Amino acid sequence: MDNKESQSKKDVENELAAKEELHTTENDIRLDKLSEQDAAIEEELRSESNGGLPESPNDGFNPAAPSHDDHQQAPKGGGGGKAWIVISALLAVVLIIVLIKPPFGGADNESVATVNGTNISKERLYDELITAGGPATLENLITQELIQQEAKASNITVTDADIDSEIELIKKSFGSDEEFNSTLAQYNMTVESLKKDTKINLTIRKILEPKTDVTDEEVQQYYDANKASMGTPEEIQASHILVATKEEADAILAELKQGGDFAAIAKEKSIDPGSKDNGGDLGFFGKGDMVAEFEEAAFALKINEISAVVQSQHGFHIIKKTAEKAAVVPTFEEKKEEIKKQLVATEANQLSEAWMSEIRAKAKITNTLTPETSPAPSATTETKE
Repeated sequence: MDNKESQSKKDVENELAAKEELHTTENDIRLDKLSEQDAAIEEELRSESNGGLPESPNDGFNPAAPSHDDHQQAPKGGGGGKAWIVISALLAVVLIIVLIKPPFGGADNESVATVNGTNISKERLYDELITAGGPATLENLITQELIQQEAKASNITVTDADIDSEIELIKKSFGSDEEFNSTLAQYNMTVESLKKDTKINLTIRKILEPKTDVTDEEVQQYYDANKASMGTPEEIQASHILVATKEEADAILAELKQGGDFAAIAKEKSIDPGSKDNGGDLGFFGKGDMVAEFEEAAFALKINEISAVVQSQHGFHIIKKTAEKAAVVPTFEEKKEEIKKQLVATEANQLSEAWMSEIRAKAKITNTLTPETSPAPSATTETKE
């Protein structure tokens, strides 16, 4: 069982939700030309992002944890982190066209596949990709160029440190680094491709931050309303030995009272595959993480005290409490900068749609793939080469 992060998941999810909405605004502009099939895929990904993260394939069954019939556990990570990766994965698929057709020509008649001796050329593949996703790819590049020009005009720079900090924030919404990397792999992404899309998002945010107006009063109000969820709840660490019958449990308890080694007996006799090899250790957990009977008995123990036999829907437990952590609520001073950053990001997101429309309307854009969709310039300012 993983230790909980000191920062609450709600804070992270709110921050990531702001990120997702800001990035999605930009994506809406450059993805609105997808084919019906592509649009259906996009809608499916958006729907999926509203749910929790998939359980890690390495997670073992924990007999002390609540069953889904009785207690629904919260997902291990925030949906915002996954949605951010899903959106980035979609962009990576669209941009593959640029990689296949280099701008300097090449052997377009080179075969990329054969069917019963008949060649399928690189040129034919490229033409099909242009038809399927070329307009969306070009719109994506146009949008990126507009953003970069605005950033240069405003002397905005996104550093590697900025990007790394944002990636760490995304990681915190996952239960572990393994789960984060597994989700990246699920969408055929790498950390480097995620960093590229994160840079675009951060650039938009930095451009719009000066236009926001978050007051100290708003920061205080947010803290007062959410401080309980910002802290770390009370947690304990415990080990257990699980067996199938009351008779077995009584015999083990008697052995422990005579000086038997708890960890050694757990390794030998416990039927919990998730903890027996660790001497029955379940790690730290909070209230609501375990079935009611187990939780009540475990939290009532003193450190290093062993419980009586406890029956649950999973069998018969003998529990040993090994450590505890008191609940911690952070002070306003500890959280005010983080809260302000979160509120500024949210406000910048609210401004992003109008801002994107504004810079696009004043730009002079030519688009040979979909000329009818390119807006007529409303100002004399021309895009820089």
